[in-house]
Amino acid sequence: MGISATEVKKLRELTSAGMMDCKKALIESNGDFEKAKLFLKEKGQSKADSKSGRTTAQGLVSIKVSIDKQLAVILEVNCETDFAAKDQQFIDFSNNILELIIEGEIDDLDSLLSSSIKDFDTVQNYKTHVISKLGENISLRRFDKVSIKGAVGSYIHADKIAAIALLDSDNEILAKDIAMHIAASNPNYIDQSEIPTELLKEESRILELQAKEEGKPQEIIEKIVQGKLNKKMSQLTLLGQEFIKDPDITIEQLLKDSDSKVDSFIRYEVGDGIEQEEVNFADEVKAQVEASQ
Repeated sequence: MGISATEVKKLRELTSAGMMDCKKALIESNGDFEKAKLFLKEKGQSKADSKSGRTTAQGLVSIKVSIDKQLAVILEVNCETDFAAKDQQFIDFSNNILELIIEGEIDDLDSLLSSSIKDFDTVQNYKTHVISKLGENISLRRFDKVSIKGAVGSYIHADKIAAIALLDSDNEILAKDIAMHIAASNPNYIDQSEIPTELLKEESRILELQAKEEGKPQEIIEKIVQGKLNKKMSQLTLLGQEFIKDPDITIEQLLKDSDSKVDSFIRYEVGDGIEQEEVNFADEVKAQVEASQ
């Protein structure tokens, strides 16, 4: 049967699907709009399934603090390309998920994916819908929800790095400065007491070998190793690092001057730890062209 451009346009307005997809859906359903919508929904699921194995190392991070300042959530949502990360549909998806977590009884990814959201019975189905619109795989990689007892500070850099700092005091300005420092300097621990013994032993062993290879006298090797170890380990800790806004003082001194203590911190960086596949750009374009034929 013949399908008019007006019918295709109407279905597109109802579903936001592509023009050719709408035309094919109407042909397959003999002009029945409800069947055509179902066809597009099923097609979207198929598209999403075919993309589920693709690496998602791009995306964005976001933070939200509840209105009563009792809870804070930090979230990472990933996609395949930085281009998709800037798409409004992807941004809206991330914002809606963040809102759902802060408002609901959600503490892990399993409960998140099974929760209902807006016009979808589950977040999983919402994710599938967005995948079909973007044409890229996306993933809800991780989130943390934390209770706030003192001050909370947050900082986001270019939607790629996010940090939360929780203080035992009510100094919100300091908390934000600490969060900014954490985002920039990426400490692994609050102080040296948190550093694993195994790491200290291994670093000591390496530094001792280096000192011996340099021909240092045995009687001073221990002092050399201890001095270098303290300096190296201090840079792994938040308290041992120089404050980015004033390198003349350490974070430890900054907190002491403000009579504050960091209870905990969280830092997310988009794609951190995800092994990315090396893709030749020319080959990628060729594959996309062939796939569209």
